[in-house]
Amino acid sequence: MGGSKGRGPRQTRPGQQKLALGTWNVTLLGGKEPELVREVECYQLDLVGLTSTQHFRELQNPTRPTNPPSVIEAGLEYDRGSASISLREVTEVVKQLHSGKAQGIDEIHPEMLKALGDEGLSWLTCLSNIAWKSGTAPKEWRTGVVVHLFKKGDQRVCANYRGITLLSLPGKVYSKVLERRVWLIVEPLIEEEQCGFCPGHGTTDQLFPLAGLLKGAWDYAHPVYMCFVDLENEYDRVVLREYGVRGSLLRAIQSLYFQSESCVRILGCKSDSFPVGVGLRQGCALSPTLFVTFIDRISRRSHGGEGLQFGGLRIASLLFVDDVVLMASSACDLQHSLDRFTAECQAAGMRISTSKSEAMVLSRKPVDCLLRVGSESLPQVKEFKYLRVLFTSEGRMEQEIGRRIGAAGAVLQSLYRTVVTKRGLSQKAKLSIYQSIFVPTLTYGHE
Repeated sequence: MGGSKGRGPRQTRPGQQKLALGTWNVTLLGGKEPELVREVECYQLDLVGLTSTQHFRELQNPTRPTNPPSVIEAGLEYDRGSASISLREVTEVVKQLHSGKAQGIDEIHPEMLKALGDEGLSWLTCLSNIAWKSGTAPKEWRTGVVVHLFKKGDQRVCANYRGITLLSLPGKVYSKVLERRVWLIVEPLIEEEQCGFCPGHGTTDQLFPLAGLLKGAWDYAHPVYMCFVDLENEYDRVVLREYGVRGSLLRAIQSLYFQSESCVRILGCKSDSFPVGVGLRQGCALSPTLFVTFIDRISRRSHGGEGLQFGGLRIASLLFVDDVVLMASSACDLQHSLDRFTAECQAAGMRISTSKSEAMVLSRKPVDCLLRVGSESLPQVKEFKYLRVLFTSEGRMEQEIGRRIGAAGAVLQSLYRTVVTKRGLSQKAKLSIYQSIFVPTLTYGHE
């Protein structure tokens, strides 16, 4: 790296010394000899690459004791979804691929897959069935490429970058076929409290009962004790056998996680691969379903007699993926509910973030609610933003309505500059943009 072969030990130059101390701006070397600039650029790439690789290696492999993703046994002895993968399944998934998506380690673009004819799709189906029957996924399907996107702050600090994992697109087609089969099995077992990643459900399915419950409680002067729980998503198990997923389908899912690896791509260069031992794969079609199943199991096992009456039902919790609200009619009942939920999270290898979880009491007079997770106390707040809607301890929505109007006004101002005054757009196109951007911003959570 740097000098030509046959030379003696390379002498350290001032520019190289500054780079080693953290000065990465190569443009400061303008006017210097070309060889020095090339060497410093080489050092820069190596330093950035090594630092980024180490950062994402530690991020995807926390220091706490972990095992590769495993399955919690429950003794259900039947095998569903065991038929071979059909050409129709693969074709349907390929048709739904979005063009322009980034390629994975095999550098196969979605346009390539969408351009396959019947013969090409037959080969992809054949390859998927080889993985299905053997219970072994190709290495490329198990390897992710991590690219980093800058968030804010010092650009030399790795923590200020968000890692995005790019997976093999043929592997994503395979995982989507598996996900569809898994969902047919687990969907009837998912509790009604969970609306995240569930077809036909959205955030309004959680916001409506919560807003209605709080309004009714305020009208009848019944206090409502709530805990908004934030979860740290570090876990190493997927719970499938308990939900009836077995046999070939279970082995196929496990094969995508067996010896799973990642590498980091910096300036077009890839690092050496490193093993990934914790969590679900980012960007994998299976991950949402596996995570919802994981959270559903925790919620199911933490049920007790607490909760609130609403429309003839007793509601103790609302879940949208990992956005959890625990509710009770007293601080004591809420603490019991939180204790059970905490215990189930710990048993499943997940932690509650005490710095981000908060308590709130809807009441006409000030009421204290001291909640604890282990030895740590949770802060009590007067307002909380749940699924992007602001709820207050006074049960009033004026603040949220003001926020919606302000956000919609900002959108309208932006649309006026970029859409309304643009002569090239037809009136129909302008109205379509207005209906799809401005109206949802104004009415979100108040449909």
